[in-house]
Amino acid sequence: MTTAQAEVSGIFISQQRHTPMLPLTETEIIADWGLKDDRKARAGSKRQVLLVDEATLQSVELQPGELNENLTIRGLDVNTLQPGQYVRIGDALLEVTGPCTVCGELENVRSGLKEELRDRRGMLTRVLATGTVRLGDALTVEEPK
Repeated sequence: MTTAQAEVSGIFISQQRHTPMLPLTETEIIADWGLKDDRKARAGSKRQVLLVDEATLQSVELQPGELNENLTIRGLDVNTLQPGQYVRIGDALLEVTGPCTVCGELENVRSGLKEELRDRRGMLTRVLATGTVRLGDALTVEEPK
């Protein structure tokens, strides 16, 4: 499935717990790790990179990064991705592992947000191939070979 209109509109890492996400213009996505210098990156994890789409953020009146996503995506409803699909951004290759579940932490952002985001909290991925990601990079969705 080609999604030529889909692009990276935000890149974020977390350096310390309970602090805002740090916006970047580019970074390296590291195989079996996550985003370089992200405190949540872990080898062997199925939660290495969180994708959230702009439309979801806009629908709940949040700014990119406020849901602690690593990559904000424009032009693709990431909640329609299926486990096992691949997401390619330049040389980086991510495998969709499943939806990010809503949790009580969302209530710290805004009361009622947990319910507002039910079934559209974003998609978790693991990194299969290292690559640099930049704001504006195209994103394509591929079926496993």
